[in-house]
This record gives sequence, C-alpha cells and structure tokens, in this order.
Amino acid sequence: MGQVLHGSATTTEAIRRAIQHSQASLRALSKRYGINQKTVAKWRQRTSVADQRTGPKDPRSTVLSPEQEAIVVAFRRHTLLPLDDCLYALQATIPHLTRSSLHRCLQRHGISRLPEVDGDKPKRSRFKAYPLGYFHIDLAEVHTAEGRLYLLVAIDRTTKFAFVELHEKATRRVAGDFLRHLIEAVPYKVHTVLTDNGTHFTTPGNVASAASIIKEAIEAGETFRAHSFESACARNDIDHRLTKPRHPWTNGQVERMNRTIKDATVKRYHYDSHDKLRAHLADFVSAYNFGR
Repeated sequence: MGQVLHGSATTTEAIRRAIQHSQASLRALSKRYGINQKTVAKWRQRTSVADQRTGPKDPRSTVLSPEQEAIVVAFRRHTLLPLDDCLYALQATIPHLTRSSLHRCLQRHGISRLPEVDGDKPKRSRFKAYPLGYFHIDLAEVHTAEGRLYLLVAIDRTTKFAFVELHEKATRRVAGDFLRHLIEAVPYKVHTVLTDNGTHFTTPGNVASAASIIKEAIEAGETFRAHSFESACARNDIDHRLTKPRHPWTNGQVERMNRTIKDATVKRYHYDSHDKLRAHLADFVSAYNFGR
C-alpha cells in the first residue's frame, strides 16, 4: 500500500525509521539523507514515523462560545432539522451565526449528516429472476478514421455474458444474422430477447413483436415474407419482447454495456481503421467475459 506523506515532506517513512534506529550523529545523518539537522533531530525524538496532524490539537470555534456551541449541538440532535432550517431557527438566539460556522460546528461534533430514515429513499426494484438465456440487445454508433460503424451488443441479464459485432450497415438482415450468430456463440439456450422498437429489430409501427405470428405461420406451412430479426426469433423459439417507445431505460443493462464499451475504446483511443477497432473490441470483450 502506498505511503501518504505531507506535501512538504523531505523524508519517507523508511528514512525516518532509519534515523530512529541509527546511532550516527545528526551531522552524519543530515549529510547522508540530504536533509536539515533539525529534521533529523525531530524524527529521532519521535516514536512514530507517521506525519502528525496539522492544525490545532483541540479544534474550537473562533466565532461561537462554548455555551453557544452547546446550544447548536443540542438543537441539532433534538430536532434533526436540515442545515438551513437549523440556521434560520438559531439565528434568533445567535445573531452572528453564519451558515459556514454552523456547518463547521456540526462537523466537529460528527453530526453534519442527518441519520437516514426509513422511507427517505425509494426501494430499488430488482430484475425478475430468469434462467440463463435472457438477452438485452441494442444498436449504437461508433466512429474510426474510416467513418461510421454500427455496434450491435447483446448481454445476458443473469450471467452478464456479452456478445458484440461491428457492421458498416444497420439493416434488418444484419440484425437477424447477429441474433443467429449469438445463438451459435452461446453454450446455452437463448429463450428471450429484449430490444427497442427500431426498424432493424421489428416491423415499423408494431407495439409487439410479430415473432409469435411468424412461428404459427411456419408451423402451418404458410408462405410469407417476414422481418429478418423476428423470423430468427420465431425459427429458434425465442420470445421477442419490445421496450416501451421513448423509454430507453427499460433496456438499461445493454445501454450501460454500450457506454462501457465506448469508454474503453472509441472515447479513449483513436483508430486509423475499422480493423484496428475490431481487433481491440474483440480483445476487450474477451477480457470482459473471461478475465473478470
């Protein structure tokens, strides 16, 4: 663990310890370590090698008397009012009390933060438990010196296993092929996918996926034309769910994964070519999946 030294320190803890255990003269130690003899004498007299705390040993207010400080502390502990409310109430008794002096007083006594009360914070809703194979899928844009690429990302809700691909186009066929590649890459059954209602994932205007209708048509032997991504869901018995329009946080897991990938790649490095980004992205995802 690294040492935390005073900003003006001329010695390390190792040097201080050596000074305390040395029988050499002040002059010899001063010359050996290139420091002042007074510094050598100071550390030789001490029993610890840690820096002493700066400032007054017994902090006290220069604005409030001990009696006024006791009033402030008692009022805060009794009422549990916020800082500004305490200030407004106490200024009638202590007219010269300022917000900063009140805050410092509360800090000295360890009551600058109010205790948390049940009900103050809303309870976080947890994801419903699902077996392995529930994937969140999304599409994002990234750029290199050669231009724009589309980043397709899938992440398992339970295992957090990530699967990504880069494409120069974002078509329905590309999205459908991405799902088929995901199915091949995952060693377990993909049973559900959650996407937004973009045209690469579903037919425009749909409020629900047509995958179930396509599946029924396949079983009935009907000839039809279908959306590539929804067809891939139907042919692989995958439940395709859509987020609510204009509610991107519904698919928050993959949105967060998008940011993680961008922060580690295009937001940090410049790529001269698409291939360089693809190579770095493959290394990052491999480390994310298997190196954590």
